[in-house]
This record gives sequence, C-alpha cells and structure tokens, in this order.
Amino acid sequence: MRIIVIGCGKVGRKIVEELCNENHEVTVIDLKKKVVSDVTGNFDAMGIVGNGTSHVVLKEAGIENTDVLIAVTQSDELNLLCCLIAKKAGNCSTIARVRNPMYNNEISYIKEELGLTMTINPEEAAATEIARILRFPSANKVETFAKGKVELMKFTVASNSKMIDRTLEDIASRIQSRALICAIERGENVFIPNGQFVFKENDIVTVVCPPKDAKVFFEKVGIKTHSVKNAFLVGGGKIAYYLAKQLLSMGIKVKIFESDIVRCEELSELLPEAVIINADATDKQILKEEGLENSAESFVALTGIDESNIFLSLYAKKKSKAKVITKINRIEDNDIVNDFNLGSVISPKLITAEYIIRYVRAMQNTIGSNVETLYRIIENKAEALEFHICEGAPVIGIPLEKLRLKNNLIIASVNHKGKIITPNGKTEISVGDTVIVVTTHQNLNDIKDILM
Repeated sequence: MRIIVIGCGKVGRKIVEELCNENHEVTVIDLKKKVVSDVTGNFDAMGIVGNGTSHVVLKEAGIENTDVLIAVTQSDELNLLCCLIAKKAGNCSTIARVRNPMYNNEISYIKEELGLTMTINPEEAAATEIARILRFPSANKVETFAKGKVELMKFTVASNSKMIDRTLEDIASRIQSRALICAIERGENVFIPNGQFVFKENDIVTVVCPPKDAKVFFEKVGIKTHSVKNAFLVGGGKIAYYLAKQLLSMGIKVKIFESDIVRCEELSELLPEAVIINADATDKQILKEEGLENSAESFVALTGIDESNIFLSLYAKKKSKAKVITKINRIEDNDIVNDFNLGSVISPKLITAEYIIRYVRAMQNTIGSNVETLYRIIENKAEALEFHICEGAPVIGIPLEKLRLKNNLIIASVNHKGKIITPNGKTEISVGDTVIVVTTHQNLNDIKDILM
C-alpha cells in the first residue's frame, strides 16, 4: 500500500521501520531536514521536508494516490488538521495520534466529523495494557485474538515452578489443558517447542488459549491467578489517570504518588475514590510507610524518567511481592531494559506504533492479504498471526499432521464458527475459520505461506 507518515519522532520512526519491512511504499513528512534525512537514510522510504497541513506538500507526497495517511506529530491539533486536509485532498484512510484527555470524551464526534478512520491515545492505550495485566498478574503480557475469544499470554518460569526440568510432553500429559505453549524465550534465543523441549528457570513462555481456560492452566502449573486488590502508581501523569479510572471501575484500590501539589489537587478532583499522596516516591521511606513491603499487590512505575522507573521497579521487586510494571519511554533501549528484572515493561510509544501497524495490516487484508491480526510477540524474533481461511486455501480439509508445515511454526488455535479449538494432529481447517499461527518466520501474508 501507499502510505504517508507525518511526524518522524520515535513513534513515526518505528511505524516507518515496520511498514518498510513489510514492503509498503512509504513517504515521510517532517519540518526538520535532519530528521527526514535520517529516516530516509535508514529505511526504504521517500522523504519530504515541509508542513503536513500544506496541500502543496501533501500533493508532492502523492496524496491523491495514497491509501493511508498517519499523523503522529507532537501536536494533537496538527494531527487532526493533517487528516482533515488529507481526507479532502485524497479521500484516503486517516489515522491520528490524539493525546490530550480534553478530547477523550469527544473523540467519537471528532472521528465522525473529520472522517477519521482511527485515533490512538498512547497514554490511554498504555493504561489499558497495564489494566489487562493486573487483571491477570501472573502474565507479563496479554493480547487478544478472535475478537476476544482467544488470549495470548506471556509468563516467566519462576525458581519454584513445577515446570523446571520437565519436558513439554510431560507437562501437557499432566495438566490436560486447552492452553497451548507455542513459544519460549531463553536469553537471546527463541524456540517454537516440540514435545521434548525441557523448561528452565527464567524461561519466558507464550501460551495461547481461550480466556476461561487460562486460569485453569496457570493453576495446574502452580501459578497464582487472582487479580490484584490494590495498586501503587508512582507518578500522576496521564497514564496514571487513565489507569486509575480503569482499576477503580474493576474494584481495585488505588494509591497515586505525585510530587507536584497542583497535579495532586487535580487528581483528587478527577479521582475522588483514589488515595492521592503528595510525595516523592523515590524516597524509600515514604513507600515503606504506605505499606509497599507488607500490603502492596501491584506496583506501577510511571514517572517521566526511565531511570527513575527502573530503579523504583527494582526496589519494589526486592522489597515486596507486588506485581511490578515499568513504563519505559526510550524504545530504542529495549534490548538493554530486557536484561533487568523489571516485571512487565510498557512503552506507550511502542504500543502506539503497534496499534497503528495492526490497523494497517487489517486494511491490507481487505485488498489481498488474509492476515487479520499480527502481533510481534518477541520483538523481531517471533510473530503471532491470525489468518482468515478463504475458498481454495491449500490447508482446507487436510489433517494438520499431514500438512508440510515450515519449521519453527505452530498452529496454536482454530476458531471454527465461534468455537475455539486447541488443535491436534487430527484437526482439519475449514473455509471461514480463523487460524492463529505462531512462528519465527516473518512477512507471512497468506495461509499458504505456512507450508514448505
């Protein structure tokens, strides 16, 4: 597809990288010449230095033949204006990043009036991801497929786990669960396991199953499954606000630590059910007095400084049994951050890029590809894809055990007329099914691509 990306900050750059990797024709627009040169020098994209609200600039970028315009500048208003002009000039699909909570209650009206295809609020999206994890704190990450009927969860094998030194075949026979273990991270390596795979401490395991079966699986492998009863949020910014609203609606008690007294007063008015504490949470004594060591069930580091969040999370991991979640802004440091034991790591910028890329893939599905959903479950190493099975697909009506599947690939779930099937060798795929595939191969666009 032909795609224009306006704004080449960290989010824009990440989006361009992903789109170019998937062979889209990408043009970037930014006011800064150095930024445009940097992006076009590193990725196979065209670049234009200029204002994305200019009709002349958009015309030079080829707006009349563009499929999607993505506006991710630092200004909400500029993003909305870019989309409005693009819609009039080229009648393309438009996606805008809109961050200000002031627009939150009006976003449906704005989308309708401006003809926007999609809006994304990074802070609200990050809050939703965190809330999903706190609902199931044993998981490091939770994603959904098949319109919520299937969940993909990641968890770490703890030192006291029943899984250690056992084969996948042994565990599967003991627990008799509908959950399917489909990928394991061990250090720098990623495995799509077979029955003889042996689990070790600190392995990060990816499981696919219906939500109601996840609880049973975790209990059978000896992992607690109850949602948290309280949450310590350090930092009172936008994410803390959105997250507190969601947690309070779930019946979870919330304490927010914020050093700015003015912001504390604002939060007290916005979140009357939450406990707002005007204090610098990097002061360990404050956390101790408020019960971190004895009563905290979850701890979320949300300050604006990555280093502070890392140290706070490490301290919380050391002093409490709380589920720890760490917000990281610098997405380019992911490889370094993953070496720390920070619990679940959340990056609003990365989530924003993933949401937008996911939508672009869904659009592409309507014009050729039959990939409905794609998640990078392990950055640049493994993907989970949801395929819609169309008439004539070469996998229809053949038992899975007879399909010549590529190595390092597993069919993790089949949605047949709304019924979720954990497949075995006898399972057959039918027209109209949606199939979840987990693989280390990249750029699979069609179900036929899973075959050798």
